Amino acid sequence: MISLKIYMDICCYNRPFDDQTQISIRLETEAKLHIQANIRANEYSSVWSYIHELENDANPYEEKRNAIAPWKDVAVEYCPSSDGILSAGKRIMASGIKAKEALHLACAIESGCDYFITTDKGLTNKSVNNIIIVNPIDFVRKMEGLYEN
Repeated sequence: MISLKIYMDICCYNRPFDDQTQISIRLETEAKLHIQANIRANEYSSVWSYIHELENDANPYEEKRNAIAPWKDVAVEYCPSSDGILSAGKRIMASGIKAKEALHLACAIESGCDYFITTDKGLTNKSVNNIIIVNPIDFVRKMEGLYEN
């Protein structure tokens, strides 16, 4: 039975397309792919949102768009835009988080996600009520019991 619900932002989905010669990017890619394998194995459930669609549709690279889009169908839940999401996004922006990231976070919180997974280093240093923001590497470490944080 799936008990852990996660939300990966679009930068996380795009990580395999970044420069893999950088070891930190390669490690984040491997962790992200591991997380997705666990989603497919029903270890975790994932949420997809309207902001994923907006950002992915705006991606100028067809290969990336086509690789990311099917994750909507893998997700157990879809979070549409709503007045509540927009209001929550504005409140989150007040803590210094950019608009798109704030909307991703609002969708994750509204959907009851346990973790918000991102490769955005500026975002992993932020704290938002009702959700844990984490890098994919740290998420995998946590799930494998490698540290308590």
